Amino acid sequence: MTPHHHNRYRPTRSTHQRRRQNTLLFLVLASIGLVVFFATRQDSVPSATPKAEIPRPATFQEPPPSAIIQIQRETICEAVQPGQTITAILGSYFSPSEILTIAQQSKPVFPLSQLCAGHPYRIEIENENFVSFYYDIDKDDQLLIRKEGDTFLIERQPIPYTVEVETIAATIDSSLFGSVAAIGESSELAARLMDIFAWDIDFIRDIREGDYFVALVEKRYRDGNLAGYGDLLAAEFSNQGRSYFAIYFNDGSTSSYFDEQGKSLRKAFLKAPLSYTRISSGYTKRRFHPVLNKWKPHLAIDYAAPTGTPIRAVADGTITQKSYDKSNGNKIRIRHPNSYETTYIHMSKFAKGMKKGRHVSQGEVIGYVGMTGIATGPHLDFRVFKNGQPINPLKMESTPAAPVTSARQAEFDQLIGRLQHDLSLGRQKLLNQTALNPPAPQQASTTL
Repeated sequence: MTPHHHNRYRPTRSTHQRRRQNTLLFLVLASIGLVVFFATRQDSVPSATPKAEIPRPATFQEPPPSAIIQIQRETICEAVQPGQTITAILGSYFSPSEILTIAQQSKPVFPLSQLCAGHPYRIEIENENFVSFYYDIDKDDQLLIRKEGDTFLIERQPIPYTVEVETIAATIDSSLFGSVAAIGESSELAARLMDIFAWDIDFIRDIREGDYFVALVEKRYRDGNLAGYGDLLAAEFSNQGRSYFAIYFNDGSTSSYFDEQGKSLRKAFLKAPLSYTRISSGYTKRRFHPVLNKWKPHLAIDYAAPTGTPIRAVADGTITQKSYDKSNGNKIRIRHPNSYETTYIHMSKFAKGMKKGRHVSQGEVIGYVGMTGIATGPHLDFRVFKNGQPINPLKMESTPAAPVTSARQAEFDQLIGRLQHDLSLGRQKLLNQTALNPPAPQQASTTL
């Protein structure tokens, strides 16, 4: 082989340098690859020795769903059913011994045996556990029974009402009850007006078309709903052109109604012992008896009324007779102060608790209209005696009760000035409305 041919394949010095550089570059790259590999593997494999952690500020974490306690409240609103007892109402929440404990603790506050059908009650429950029981004793007070640990809180408390005073007025077209209903008010208002003016106005014989009333009345609201009337603070009743005023005022010991001069509206005798439809027979020395078919005196007033209409004592007194006979049927006789006596005859039944010797108050129900004894229809035979002699009940003069005391006269005068101003505004508004919308002529007679 020639020398030239040998030099062709022999590496030169520059070639050796390039090889060494490539080898070094390869080693450097391989070293970097190994470092990256082991660093990555170190992070992925947990160390036997835990690293010290830097404390972090505490933050709120939502508890797991199983740890959340849901508070579920429920209110049950019902009314007492006929014959229902406290055991039937609360028996699903308490054992018989607990019910007995509740009844014993409640007795001095309100006996649970006196629950009345129709009265509303409310039971509050939390997570199916009893919390409290409310029962409406009357329109003013309620009974509260609340469980507090192993004991019970039982008390009588006022019903929480929202009270608003409103002016209510109406013109009598055909009847008081009809006129009150026509303006969207309850018959309770008509009954209250009758009770207040019962000593001065006979709401059967005296009422005329065109009469009117204006009243300042408290309206009670409960949970946003109308729940009846509170006090009737003042009223004016115009009857046959004459106005009668009633102002509700506490004269020290009790609250009552007085006229604009401070005289009590309460008289010794009511105008009539009941709400009736008509007088079927008047006081006369000579009347033809419809059953006995002969002429005889009728020294009484017969008030025709539906069977069951309540009959009230016309004055305070003591029952001297409670009897039944085939002529008079069920009869009660009452002795009053100043040698007066009254009798109530043909009643369907007596009121509960009536007996000889019992004291009754004016306006207290003593019995109910019927037709026992000799009678052709349901009515009350009402008689009045003075010193043992019969007198005409419709002509009997009645003295008023005590007026406002001199010690309270200034307070009364201040009150009546404000109330009469409010009544006058209501009266003027009513008269303006009547002038714009006069009532249509009617032939029917005015009745309750």
